[in-house]
Amino acid sequence: MIAAIRVRGRTGIKKDISDTLDMLRLTRINHAVLIEKNPSYKGMLQKAKDYITWGEVDQETVSKLLSKRGKIAGNVKLTEDYLKENTDFSSVEELSRALLDSGAKLEDIGVKLVFRLHPPRKGYEDIKKTFKESGSLGYRGEKISDLIKRMI
Repeated sequence: MIAAIRVRGRTGIKKDISDTLDMLRLTRINHAVLIEKNPSYKGMLQKAKDYITWGEVDQETVSKLLSKRGKIAGNVKLTEDYLKENTDFSSVEELSRALLDSGAKLEDIGVKLVFRLHPPRKGYEDIKKTFKESGSLGYRGEKISDLIKRMI
């Protein structure tokens, strides 16, 4: 599973990249989504690489993201009581494990697909350089978990 976070805004953005970001549901800065790892999404991420950062997430990070920032319909916080009453999962950890093993999807459970995060503590690195150039954009591998933990 891949987490993608929008880093830059919409000023001066080309129409096709804007459309790609809309399809990824990354419409605002500091919004994050969890997506499957497949060639279609990989192409979309490459197209929007100058505006987002992404990488593979671990179970601990997904659990924290769901418990701290997960929302259901009506902008209500995702709770373990909701999971026990409305799904087959008894806890957030069990749900995150199922998400990573591709056994479940957030839309089937009723969880909103976009996570609204805080700006990262101590800020982003340079938002016009890639992660390899000590910036914030593009692919960052498993270090996306560090960024998400700074933003939760």
